[in-house]
Amino acid sequence: MAPKLAYEALEHGQNYWIVDDVLSNANEISERCFAREKWEYGAPYQPESWPGMRFHGALTPDELEQVETKVKQLIGKDKLWMEQPPGGLRLDCNVAQLVGATESSPHPHTDSRRLCRYACVIYLSPNPPPDTGTSFCRLRYPNGAIGGNIVLPPHNNLVDALRVKALPIQAWYEDMRVQNVFNRMILYKANIVHCASGYFGKELRDKRLTTVFFWMTED
Repeated sequence: MAPKLAYEALEHGQNYWIVDDVLSNANEISERCFAREKWEYGAPYQPESWPGMRFHGALTPDELEQVETKVKQLIGKDKLWMEQPPGGLRLDCNVAQLVGATESSPHPHTDSRRLCRYACVIYLSPNPPPDTGTSFCRLRYPNGAIGGNIVLPPHNNLVDALRVKALPIQAWYEDMRVQNVFNRMILYKANIVHCASGYFGKELRDKRLTTVFFWMTED
């Protein structure tokens, strides 16, 4: 009777992609983000589901076009778009996110299948601790058995698939960790369970800086 997930083995070039030195002007973008004066505040400062600080429009249209051209080449699709959720909400695509060591912790999740097929993170902290990149996870049952890692139709996210609002971190097994390297892009199927591996820093310029993207594609 325990909730289950299907399992899809992680395979570079099939359900995740790593590209180093992805931005031609990464230092300029990183500095532009750190110099930003106006941020939105999430948890623990405001009752939001996302942590730390963020702002929309992290990359300029030309910079975003370069990233999207690369993504389309990798996944073999001709078209990407940003789906907008109902109710006037805004999808957090092309967002810079800055999160410190005490502002959050790893939170395995999937992104909504209604809103995106692929998710992407670009690491922009100049000297990050390597083990603070992105982790892919599988269910871990109380008896130690390892389960699945992907949400499939008709479900849209983990809440739908597992019929629980949240699970403790002990309910997850880390299948793989991608290291945090400056100007590295990690692109992955958004319905595979993933999370930030960790956060760091206390002062603004010492915190974990990333840009995040969510794209819909044709099936």
